[in-house]
Formats: sequence, structure tokens, C-alpha cells
Amino acid sequence: MKQMNGLIFGYNEYAQEIAKNIFKQYSRVTLFALKEDGYQPIEKNQKVAFFDLSDEWDDIKRDYKMEETVAFCALEDDAKNIFLTISLRATFHDLTIVSLAKNNESANKLLMAGANKVIPVVQTTANRIVDILERPITSKVLHDIMYGKSSLKIVHIEVKEENAFGGQYPSDIDWSCNHGIIVLSVIHENMQGEFIYSSKAKHQIIKKGDIFVVVGYEEDLVEFEKLLGSRIV
Repeated sequence: MKQMNGLIFGYNEYAQEIAKNIFKQYSRVTLFALKEDGYQPIEKNQKVAFFDLSDEWDDIKRDYKMEETVAFCALEDDAKNIFLTISLRATFHDLTIVSLAKNNESANKLLMAGANKVIPVVQTTANRIVDILERPITSKVLHDIMYGKSSLKIVHIEVKEENAFGGQYPSDIDWSCNHGIIVLSVIHENMQGEFIYSSKAKHQIIKKGDIFVVVGYEEDLVEFEKLLGSRIV
């Protein structure tokens, strides 16, 4: 793989996990924190720079080749993330931009703002993200999504047929082998999300009304939809 530069905008749990998981693959990784937040590095050898949303990106223009750089927009405020994406795309036409979104509305806005890829974020803790990212098949799936090398999608599918799994727990099912997809998390009827490998999810049977956040190819997602329920647009 070509040696890439990673620019991570944000200094929260998602930004930290992105940094940890691309550190060995990228030649340079820099986290950018908003100037008003005033963060300091918390990891050894971690480089943190500061920016504000009115920056003209002169340092980035000087220090990075855009065709060898990926920007991760991981600000917690969706409006700021959208503005950041617009600003980066207006300045850098060849930059690959991966943006995180909290919901479908923000995801659509980020795509219109110029993001190459948008990854919906289910509220969870950083250590749970690490848990799934350390699984080889999931790392490959997320890598392909980020770099646009496949037609992989992330969708929400609501459970209509809970009997399809015979009372199994989500963590007991080999989703990739049996269905060709990856289930990242389960959102319950009370709209609380649980990572499928969390201790709570391991002891909670799949029920009608649960919503699965799923990664896969369109043909596999269609078959999984037929088995399980319906896609939420």
C-alpha cells in the first residue's frame, strides 16, 4: 500500500481510535484540535496541531501532497464537521475526505459538502470501537470503505423476523461467513445502541424492533434484508 498521510480533525474518542488504527499504515499521522479547546497530546509521540474553522490551510498546502493524504473529519458537532468538510474540499480538490456523521441527515449533507466517504457513528465507547477494529475482516471492510476500493455500504436494518436466528445472541453469530456482512451494533427500541461484542449485547437475544447497523455489499445486504426485516432509509 502507498505510504499515506493521515490528517485527523477532532480530539475525541473517535479521533483517538482512528489515530491508533492507522498509525502503523501511514507514514505521517497528525491530529488537529480546535484552538479554543487547547488540548495537549496524551499519547507518546503523538503530534497535535491546532486549527480553527476560518483557517486557509496554508501549512497543509505546504507540508502535504494531497494525492497521498487522507483527511478524517471527526468533530463532535455535526454542523462544524460539515463546515470543515466544505472548507477542505473547496481548497483541496484531490484530497480524500472521510467524515463521521451521527445520523442520515448529516451523512447526506457531508456527501454534498464534498466528503468522499461518510461513516455513520453509533454512540459507543472507544474501547468497544477498538474491540471490533482489531478483528481482521472488519479492518479490511473499514479500510475499503475509507479508500473507495469497493461498493461497500453501511446501512440500518430493522428486525421484523426475530425467529430467523432461533433465539441466538448477536455475538454468537458468524455474520461474515453465514451472511457475507458485518454487524457493528444493535439499536434497541428505546434507541440505546450497544456494540455487538459488548458484555450487555452478549446476553440480549435478538428481538423484533431491534435495528442492526450493518456493513456489506449491496447484493448481500438485499439477501440479509429478506431474511431479517427492512432497511431504514
